[in-house]
Amino acid sequence: MSENAITYASAGVDVEAGDRAVELMKAAVKATHNDQVLGGVGGFAGLYDVSRLLTYRKPLLATSTDGVGTKVAIAQAMDIHDTIGFDLVGMVVDDIVVVGAEPLFMTDYIACGKVVPERIAGIVRGIAAACEVAGTALVGGETAEHPGLLGEHEYDVAGAATGVVEADDLLGPDRVREGDVVIAMASSGLHSNGYSLVRRVVNHAGWQLERQVSELGRTLGEELLEPTRVYAADCLDLARHEAAGVHGFSHVTGGGLAANLARVLPKGLQATVDRSTWELPPIFRLVSELGNVPLPDLERTLNLGVGMVAIVDAGGADAALARLAARGVPAWVMGTVGAAEAAPGSDPDYVQGAKGVDGGAVRLVGRYAGQQG
Repeated sequence: MSENAITYASAGVDVEAGDRAVELMKAAVKATHNDQVLGGVGGFAGLYDVSRLLTYRKPLLATSTDGVGTKVAIAQAMDIHDTIGFDLVGMVVDDIVVVGAEPLFMTDYIACGKVVPERIAGIVRGIAAACEVAGTALVGGETAEHPGLLGEHEYDVAGAATGVVEADDLLGPDRVREGDVVIAMASSGLHSNGYSLVRRVVNHAGWQLERQVSELGRTLGEELLEPTRVYAADCLDLARHEAAGVHGFSHVTGGGLAANLARVLPKGLQATVDRSTWELPPIFRLVSELGNVPLPDLERTLNLGVGMVAIVDAGGADAALARLAARGVPAWVMGTVGAAEAAPGSDPDYVQGAKGVDGGAVRLVGRYAGQQG
């Protein structure tokens, strides 16, 4: 071969490294497979046997896709890559369960500047572990090396999942009624939203990820990398528990609590959420204080301790709380649903409709427990 010959490897793409990464991740991926998954790892397409859908009267497929956002920058800075998968899976499958659908299978996509087999395998092991928690099969994926576009230690992740729900069991705004109770499920931390704000605040304060923070009981980096809580199996269990009387769910992601809750309420109804029913976890207070972030901006950006919301029949609230407690999910009643009030002018505590959905309204009232001033 000529000394001047240009090869794929000299262009920055190492095919052999990609193959090694696949070998390192195969066992973790296979652990998510059930009898419905056909074939092994490495095929052009993942195959999933949907014969059981023949038992449905009217099966509806649900699909969702998402990424992790700039939280990957924290994983890269800390050189810890086996937790970011929980953030990816949570962002995807927990959108699907909002309509009551069971997430059946998922695929992932990793773009990186350089394939480091151990790093890629670590990312996928995290995705697979989260899929096991959600009861979802990881049936395929792709790793792409993009030298010149991404730095050697940079990567981004994305994923997509497909689920199914019987048409009669579909959850949504049409089921929500006046008098329903709004139940909060605690987040594990920041989850995977608002990291552009959080990183800006941390940089402005001049804090390092290695900094030990007494309020957090660990380093700042460890707190920022805390994996997203995956609610899929818990929500499905709750929806199937007739005594709970579940009418809807809301996944609290970008946009914050009020905007995401408003998306699943029908026009004409309003959820009144009482802030005094919970105390802001330390990381949210820290971000607020370090950056002097106004409360309305904080509430529009971060989950503030609530990662998922269930809307249930008033008579089912106690049963719902007991069911969630039995599964280890901290939860509490945070509000009720009533008739919508006349829309005020500019009021940061009031949201009507969000993200293109002309739905119901949410009003935040009171102060967070322990909040001063």
